[in-house]
Amino acid sequence: MSATRSLALKARLQARTLSTSARVRGGHGAPHYNQPSGYLFGEKPLPAGQKRKWEDWELVWYLGMFGSMAFAAVGLYYKPDTSIQTWALKEARERLEARGEEFTYKPSSSTAAPAPSEHSS
Repeated sequence: MSATRSLALKARLQARTLSTSARVRGGHGAPHYNQPSGYLFGEKPLPAGQKRKWEDWELVWYLGMFGSMAFAAVGLYYKPDTSIQTWALKEARERLEARGEEFTYKPSSSTAAPAPSEHSS
């Protein structure tokens, strides 16, 4: 019985030492780190008179970004007015027209304009 106990103890000790040792997980090695170079996006400035060559994804990104902004702006410009005030004004005009009344406010000449209150702010 003592031999099986000692084997079990050895197995546990070996498992413990294996679990605490540094192992590579995921098979990708150490993390990659780019040292700061002091240049924006790590690109060195080009000599005078030279143009930077675009990468493959940049044209698609610019078209997608600014195209979607333009689409959103047009959509917001032509968005229908669904406010409660607009609906209420339209409804009030329809009801007044159905009764045969005018829907414009015309102050009568016999009443003077109310004096401004002292507490208006």
